[in-house]
Amino acid sequence: MALSDKPTPPRHIAIIMDGNGRWAKKRGLPRTAGHAAGAEAFRRIANYCRTLGVEYLTVYAFSTENWKRSADEVAGIMKLLRRYLEEALRDMEKNRVRFCFFGDLSRLSPELQALCDRAARQSEDYDVQVNFCLNYGGREEIVQAARRFAQDVQAGVHKPEELSEELLSTYLYSAEVPDPELIIRPSGEMRISNFLLWQSAYSEYVFMNVLWPDFSPSDLDQAIEEYHRRNRRFGGV
Repeated sequence: MALSDKPTPPRHIAIIMDGNGRWAKKRGLPRTAGHAAGAEAFRRIANYCRTLGVEYLTVYAFSTENWKRSADEVAGIMKLLRRYLEEALRDMEKNRVRFCFFGDLSRLSPELQALCDRAARQSEDYDVQVNFCLNYGGREEIVQAARRFAQDVQAGVHKPEELSEELLSTYLYSAEVPDPELIIRPSGEMRISNFLLWQSAYSEYVFMNVLWPDFSPSDLDQAIEEYHRRNRRFGGV
């Protein structure tokens, strides 16, 4: 199908990149090989989203719960992330993608924190935006937002009765980013895993049986087509 014949994509797509470990196990490979294949899938889909005209892509890269995995696996994921950011910084002027990071980055290594900060600063004038959820948890994000609002109340910036959904949203990691219209979870799992709990109030979920490393542009096309078949009523009739 020609690009002009494809349905208009949502403005903001979010993806739970799941299935790397199972992909590797099926092939008798270490889990780190699955994460490497998953990183290539991310590159493939991010480039395709840009081609389609998607304005925002948010990906669940590393959750607050992922620290429970083995030290070797966590180290492998961080090594892949560092390599990706180094390559992205090198090619930033060519790709012109804005990098943002959702999550508590303080637990990452100083080197990785510096790379995240550099990527965000150097890309801030670009239009297409990729949001990486790193050391991220949806509940933790809401708690942190509430704490920051409480601190502003103590400082006299706000009064408690001023709190609204709109105001609390400004304290989230995703402040100024529109909520995702479509959230995709590959791998066959049918749960949201603490991802974008506040922002997904009216998102459409599409669950797919393909493992993330095998996720292709045609899979994304199928998810977008399914999204367009939905009747989004936002609580109305």
